[in-house]
Amino acid sequence: MKKPIRVFLGDLTYDTITVSTESFPLNVGYIASYCLSKFGSEVDITIFKYIDKLEKAIRENPPDILGLSNYVWNHRIGYELFKILHEIRPNAIKIWGGPNFPLDIPSQEKFMKKYEVVDVYVHGEGEIGFASIIEHILKMNESDEDTCSFYNTPIPGCITRASNEKINYTPELRLKKLDDIPSPYLIGVLDPFFDGKLSPTIQTNRGCPFRCTFCTDGRDSVSKVNQFSMERVKEELDYIGKHVPKETKSMFLTDLNFGMMPRDLEISDVIAKSKEQYGFPEQIQATTGKNSKMRIINAVKNLSGSLRLYMSVQSMDKQVLSNIKRENISTDELIQLAPVIKQSNLRTTSEVILGLPGESKQSHIESLRKLAKANMDDIQVYTCMMLNGSELNIPTEREKWGLKTKYRILSRDFVKLSNNKNIIETEEVVISSNTLDFDEYIDLRLLAFAIWVTNKGIVYDPILKFLRQNQIDVFELFTNIAELKYNPPESIKEIFASFRKFTVDELWDSPEEIEDNYQRDSEYQKLVDGEEGINIMYHHHALVLSNVMDDWTEYVIRISENLLESKLDGNTIEYFKDVSTYCKGLSHNPLGPDRLETNPLLSFNYDIQKWVDDQFGKTFDSFKLNQPNKFSFELSNEQYNFVQDKLNIYGDTPVGRSQALKRIPIQKLWRRPIKSKKDLKEGKDERLFVLNDITNEY
Repeated sequence: MKKPIRVFLGDLTYDTITVSTESFPLNVGYIASYCLSKFGSEVDITIFKYIDKLEKAIRENPPDILGLSNYVWNHRIGYELFKILHEIRPNAIKIWGGPNFPLDIPSQEKFMKKYEVVDVYVHGEGEIGFASIIEHILKMNESDEDTCSFYNTPIPGCITRASNEKINYTPELRLKKLDDIPSPYLIGVLDPFFDGKLSPTIQTNRGCPFRCTFCTDGRDSVSKVNQFSMERVKEELDYIGKHVPKETKSMFLTDLNFGMMPRDLEISDVIAKSKEQYGFPEQIQATTGKNSKMRIINAVKNLSGSLRLYMSVQSMDKQVLSNIKRENISTDELIQLAPVIKQSNLRTTSEVILGLPGESKQSHIESLRKLAKANMDDIQVYTCMMLNGSELNIPTEREKWGLKTKYRILSRDFVKLSNNKNIIETEEVVISSNTLDFDEYIDLRLLAFAIWVTNKGIVYDPILKFLRQNQIDVFELFTNIAELKYNPPESIKEIFASFRKFTVDELWDSPEEIEDNYQRDSEYQKLVDGEEGINIMYHHHALVLSNVMDDWTEYVIRISENLLESKLDGNTIEYFKDVSTYCKGLSHNPLGPDRLETNPLLSFNYDIQKWVDDQFGKTFDSFKLNQPNKFSFELSNEQYNFVQDKLNIYGDTPVGRSQALKRIPIQKLWRRPIKSKKDLKEGKDERLFVLNDITNEY
């Protein structure tokens, strides 16, 4: 009896600093379970997530086949491990698969020529293509054919090399019945990854009806949405709930438009029941749908704050939306639903992309202005990435829009291998086009930072509401902050100067230039120490929260007073004093080591939180208290411990705090008003202000 084919499958993450990609290797888990169902004992499959474990296994006992997922965040490490295997065992079959692969055939040929040790690329969904490779090898083994035939025979769902240095191309293949893939959870192949570091990952459907040109899922071949059965989804959620360790709180849902499908409401019910039974998941990382928003709202409401509602508009300019083939997504509908969302006590995140085809500085600003006017709780601006597999990355599209790009390091995605070679992942981003110049790009990044800090939920909600009620465009607050108007404190000037410098300095001309530079240990140490290769937005937000939050709040108040100048009469001054004082209390010292001991004691004439929560438009004066009350703004022990646990994991350093912030629900940072002890002794009400514990603010 012949030995089984030994297969290593990897969906790799970096963990030099912290685990970078925390999701279970569900993608290669599907491939493993599908191949095991077809070939049984003829294959011996091991799945890897961590780079060091795979490198060690390759060196100690190299496999017959190495199959790796290829995303922008693990591309360079994947190829380096292929090369290591090739040196040790040249005849081993090296297979790549995943979305990080060009869309047009000429670019695919260049790709295969550049990555010469890769034998096969499985494009699209991987199960059929990978199983076809196994089947082909088994037939070769039976007939004792040499490996030359492997390279001369087209394989369904794959791109392979021919001996004449051309490529054999076959069309992408998809499974219509997804339940033909046995659940990798239910057969146990994912059990090793319940390790407390990774988050369980599920998929309930595949495909996307939208054709966004910047996205790898915008191609016609995946426009039809196929679904796993409800029974399968229920069984997987139950299995995960029984096996997940207590320290794991999050779950990834990889559906591209969760909430948009009719049955997603039922799925949200199942997840909610799992949370009730097992206490998991507390947080769900998912992309909500782009149309059918009322259905999505109901699905999100079912999850009681575990999932946040995303309003991913990317741009509000109709011509830009047409340029990126996104005109079938109603941005107007999204905006019109904002009041309904607020009434449902949901908080919203809206995503915008800087550098899209045809976008100008002014059109980008107008998109942000409209979102601010619609009272979005969090407006996130991303730089346009040039992704292999997206239509936008086809050479003719790049030329059409005059896209100029640079490369930057992906935060945390670097490692030193046992051969002392340093591997650094990079991304290609748009920094100018025929409608946007580089200086404008920098200005808009600074504006995005001002919005990121000031509009990120809860802490400045009272000021933003007060401005809106006085017919002030809150977007003017953000632009004034970014432009450093009205004599900002030196600490704020320094933060913006640092942000600008990092934004310019992070850009390189090529990935090779980056990797060559960081082969020097002195340069590589800068990545380890968080001096370079950082997420600039999170890093500087952490600096504000740790060092200058009080100054930032004072600056927000100063600009607001200038915007309100024409509106300020005696009553308005009195009202705004309470509003601004309340924000000072909430925002004071959120991350300092002495944060439990520095509790501001502040006096109020109005019930500010009830006014903030009011949905009926009552006058400010109707929230006047019978007499002034003092409140101590404090962090609870639960808040402190939650934040401190994250800081202990990621490090109480600038880079550690920036990583921790990604995993801390924003409401955990802000103080809460507690009735002063003096007033309690006098028999007054224990608490008049109650800051809502908005559990869906992530």
